[in-house]
Amino acid sequence: MRERKSRRADREKKGISTQGLQTGGVVAALVAAVAIFVGMVQLEKRVLTQYEKGTIYIALCQIPRGVEITGQNYGQYFQARELDRSCIPATALGMPEQVEGLVPVWDIEPGVLLTQGMFQTQEDILRDLKEPVVAGFKAEDLYQVAGGVLRAGDRVHIYAVQEQKTVLVWPDVYVQQVFDASGKAIANEDGNTAAQRVNIYLDREDVESFYAQLANGSLRVVKCVKSIENLRSWQEE
Repeated sequence: MRERKSRRADREKKGISTQGLQTGGVVAALVAAVAIFVGMVQLEKRVLTQYEKGTIYIALCQIPRGVEITGQNYGQYFQARELDRSCIPATALGMPEQVEGLVPVWDIEPGVLLTQGMFQTQEDILRDLKEPVVAGFKAEDLYQVAGGVLRAGDRVHIYAVQEQKTVLVWPDVYVQQVFDASGKAIANEDGNTAAQRVNIYLDREDVESFYAQLANGSLRVVKCVKSIENLRSWQEE
């Protein structure tokens, strides 16, 4: 009788021990599953961060040099795109307000990724002038205009014909605005209309001499064409 009770007690102890082992195994498996889940969540976060999207802007159409970017016209020229952040340059435009009030340094072709180095301020344009003022001339008053149509934002060299020699008097002059025969400002997008009147920036001290030589019909204006090397160096800045 005692032997039978002893065997029963042994069986009960073994059952309890087996049940404990099973419970411990379940808990261990659960802990392992939780650890794996947390690891996968962290990995997913790292992957998502790596491919996180950012907003950039590209040129929707050609943006002519000299056009001032405003809150009213940026929608005409800029188009938002999403791109992986790892592919976005540090100088890329993330919002149009970054260049509001600025003008393009050169003509920007459609589809080009827009960066801050493609635009400049009014201060940049006039930084080499002591006291900038706007001077104007009519095309008919010049000795010659060469180099193609002029538009706002262009640069011109102004030469004077003296004793049958052509002398460079004012280099790299900024064109402030151009007008047609009726006095209407010509849009930079218009590549055909000839400018009949041109406004430029000069130093105040040069204005008197400019108009005196203009009256003599001795001035020649030549449009500057920026080299690819210059454009690249401006963009890198």
